[in-house]
Amino acid sequence: MTFVAAEIQSQPDCWRRAVALVPEVEHLLPQRGERVAVVGCGTSWFMAMAYASLREAAGHGETDAFAASEFPAGRRYDRVVAITRSGTTTEVLDLEPDTVILGDIDSPAASFKRVIGLPWADEQSVVQTRFATTALTLLRASLGEDLTQAIADASAALTAELPLRDPEQITFLGRGWTVGLAHEAALKCREAAVFWAESYPAMDYRHGPVSIAAPGRGVWAFGLVPDGLPAQVEATGATFVHHDRDPLAELILAQRQAIAIAEAKGINPDEPRNLTRSVVLR
Repeated sequence: MTFVAAEIQSQPDCWRRAVALVPEVEHLLPQRGERVAVVGCGTSWFMAMAYASLREAAGHGETDAFAASEFPAGRRYDRVVAITRSGTTTEVLDLEPDTVILGDIDSPAASFKRVIGLPWADEQSVVQTRFATTALTLLRASLGEDLTQAIADASAALTAELPLRDPEQITFLGRGWTVGLAHEAALKCREAAVFWAESYPAMDYRHGPVSIAAPGRGVWAFGLVPDGLPAQVEATGATFVHHDRDPLAELILAQRQAIAIAEAKGINPDEPRNLTRSVVLR
């Protein structure tokens, strides 16, 4: 078994630990009413997007998400939160956030003001899976969400049948907080399997991207689905995929789909082409 396959399987247990950790670390996390920016790189940025949308929707305060390299230095925030697995990424270290959710607790990022370490969710594979979803689970729980069903759905997603067999292409869609999940699902396919995958807000998909839908391709939606979209996709001959489970648990199924595509192509998903565990620019 590859590292990433084992790490995918461990996610329900990691999520339970994250939920249990919240009472110990909630004083380190954004407080209700604070104006917050959340940053990350790659996968971590997509988790930041999801959290920002959830936090605002829950009424906890204005929340923006940025790729760490694109943080608008001229804006004022009460708190800047970074999500980083390695703790060595140049853009995050240069930003010097005051709160960090961290995988490698022996990394340079461990010296920042407020650190929430998740070393038991860190990973050996270059491809991120469990650290990212565990960080988002922690953040969701900190907003007061009951994640009992999400964790049950995660366990079910580990054995659910993969929805697409030998797809030529997949487009992932989301709405609200699940737009970030859609972006992450597409990234997993590109990273792990060097596979053509795209991602869009579900409502914007019909403004152009639907033109590539065709037989042998998939359109996979997370969360709420716009009225009429499934029928429109199916009319193109593409397969429309949507399941009634927690969207973060649905991401586990998409992770498994990406690994299956990689294995079918003879690619080792632990060693993605042109990638390293962390981007260090100096």
